[in-house]
Amino acid sequence: MTTALHANERRRKPDFILPAGSCDAHCHVFGPGAVFPYAPDRRYTPEDAPKEALAALHERLGVARAVIVQASCHGTDNRAMLDAIAWRPDRYRGVAIVDDSFDDRAYQQLDDGGVRGVRFNFVRHLGGAPDMNVFDRVIDRIRGRGWHVVLHLDATDIEPLSDMIRRLPVPFIIDHMGRIDTKLGTQQPAFRTLLELARRENCWVKVCGSERISDFPFDAAVPFARALVEASPERTLWGTDFPHPNLKAPVDEADLVDLVTRFAINAEERQRLLVDNPARLYGFAV
Repeated sequence: MTTALHANERRRKPDFILPAGSCDAHCHVFGPGAVFPYAPDRRYTPEDAPKEALAALHERLGVARAVIVQASCHGTDNRAMLDAIAWRPDRYRGVAIVDDSFDDRAYQQLDDGGVRGVRFNFVRHLGGAPDMNVFDRVIDRIRGRGWHVVLHLDATDIEPLSDMIRRLPVPFIIDHMGRIDTKLGTQQPAFRTLLELARRENCWVKVCGSERISDFPFDAAVPFARALVEASPERTLWGTDFPHPNLKAPVDEADLVDLVTRFAINAEERQRLLVDNPARLYGFAV
């Protein structure tokens, strides 16, 4: 049994009961490394967190659906993510990491496997900005597929990259509330730019990653998440970010579930954030 499974057994159930059909729109599977090896050039090596650990977490939380996001430690080898989707194809979707080695057949195999988007990392401690020529070619390849691109950014890069982001011809998602610096307040230029992007018809934002921008009990994240839900009520998503790679302190995901009631303050907002929005973007049955 893995460390991730042990940790899940020790944690509590949330006080907030999630609505039926709720989706964890940002989570990961790692390994197991003996079956799905980590990338040789990875910036970090996580503890194994296989599909069984993810399913156990979701059973504890009351989550019905999930979007499994490929993380940089597995590079462009998407097999662990695809294996998890194949295990529960009606309930799981995926976001892949790709490069120029992927041809039309490879993209079709990803699509058939439940993938609905690609992810690019711009975060400095994870390697920084991608080759923008590769980025542009990938965007061209996904334009006709109904896919989207997920952008993992540092807050300091939101403004410099905003012109490029506005020109994107496909739907795009900003991960983790743009990893905003909560100490600078909601009037900081980076967050004002993020709110402006959030109002665009092809922009989605994940109000996840509270544990990355705020200390427990994550109060500092609340006004930012609340502002994003208000700015884009039909294009915000929520997720756990399980198993929280590169965090120093452990996180009980029940605390993150309970935080949702402060992001979305009534039943209608919660239904959109947790059920309707991800169902529409990822093609889950309603």
